[in-house]
Amino acid sequence: MKAAVVTEFGAPLTVQDIPTPVPGPQQVLVKIQTCGVCHTDIHAAQGDWPAKPTVPFVPGHEGIGIIEGVGSQVSEDRIGERVAIAWLGSACGECDYCVSGWETLCEKQENSGYSIDGAYAEYAVADSRYVTRVPDGISSFDAAPLTCAGVTTYKAVKVGGVVPAQRVAIFGVGGLGHMAVQYARIAGGFVIAVDIEDEKLELARELGADHTVNSMTTDPVEAIRALGGADVAIVLAVIPSVFDQAFRSLRRGGRLVCVSMPAHGVLPIPIFEAVVGGISVLGSIVGTRKDLREVFELHEAGRTKVSAVSRKLDEVNECFDDLLGGRVTARQVFEF
Repeated sequence: MKAAVVTEFGAPLTVQDIPTPVPGPQQVLVKIQTCGVCHTDIHAAQGDWPAKPTVPFVPGHEGIGIIEGVGSQVSEDRIGERVAIAWLGSACGECDYCVSGWETLCEKQENSGYSIDGAYAEYAVADSRYVTRVPDGISSFDAAPLTCAGVTTYKAVKVGGVVPAQRVAIFGVGGLGHMAVQYARIAGGFVIAVDIEDEKLELARELGADHTVNSMTTDPVEAIRALGGADVAIVLAVIPSVFDQAFRSLRRGGRLVCVSMPAHGVLPIPIFEAVVGGISVLGSIVGTRKDLREVFELHEAGRTKVSAVSRKLDEVNECFDDLLGGRVTARQVFEF
């Protein structure tokens, strides 16, 4: 099968013919139809984070495809089912986190396209218990970005505790941000979208953002404070200084939700302002299988739109360059 492989951190990926994987007892073999391109895939390929993947590996955690084979402990009835392979490849299912609905915090979890091979390939194996069925009313093209960009920002809005009439500042309107705008609106928030690209801000307006701020020409802190300050600020940009801007844009009692993870990023918190202002700083890491089902339900009901462009697997390195260069308005999706 054809797959894009990371053979060395920081080096271009190579598209190779490698053996088709064989499903283990509790796994399924999925013929991949689409797979979205996430900035996390670039972090993985560059070895940016302290816990690094083991090379060689196949990235990809927004995989959508059809189950073509099953392991010995999986019912053959599942053959033909269309499923999503998400970041959470598996978890222990027994720890406090797993049994309390926080499986994404499980310390024994495996992550698709990171600690286990992902969906930048014509076939992938996945844990049958952790793939999510894709409803018939959603195209495989749309389902791919929803599997990470969608569920990640949906969870961030939940973690931020957004309630109707609160102001929600979204820092970074791209593959994740254009979904965050929509989920914040669904929760009843008034949305302020912040980015450095006018094209992305126009997309945010089309998706219902109430205000937009180009932080290249306008101080976003001053602009947001002029509106009364943000109740919730969700950071999706990978520039460390943006986290400070988001923190300073909050009104008293505000919540800063950190989602993106810049390489070597550090967030200095002014303790006095945090205490006196009653500010909360929260981390939000993707979403659970239940969250993903809810994301799919909302999309099938017509509540959200996906903005993406089609790419081919052979263009993987160009895709990474375009994403890093800011030439992608929202999401890129490999179609097989």
